[in-house]
Amino acid sequence: MSTGNRPLSPHLQVYKPQITSVLSIFHRFTGVGLAVGALMLAYWLNAAAYGPEAFERTQAFLAHWFGKLLLFGWTWALLYHLCNGIRHMFWDAGLGLELPQVRASGWFVYIASVVLTLLAWTAGYGMLGGSY
Repeated sequence: MSTGNRPLSPHLQVYKPQITSVLSIFHRFTGVGLAVGALMLAYWLNAAAYGPEAFERTQAFLAHWFGKLLLFGWTWALLYHLCNGIRHMFWDAGLGLELPQVRASGWFVYIASVVLTLLAWTAGYGMLGGSY
């Protein structure tokens, strides 16, 4: 078969982003973020097992603004992935597959993940006595 004159498949230059495509891309990115966060968790646990000095260095990194930013992003990735996974379970059951429902559930997933992340960090702030 000759492929010389076949048209190229439309790509991002042709289609404008829609809530469904953006959320699909976010789901993939958050999956990668969760894997990186799992490596950080393993590093933290290893530091705790290695000794007080290693654990203090890791704690100091996580207490720094950049460490907090990574933890905040990891929290959002976890909660986004959870909410979107629940959405996909409903789809697997044949529920919410009409286009208006897909759009509404997509916005719900995005908003719920942000609200749950803020709630988790607010609750954590209170449990830690007002210090991160």
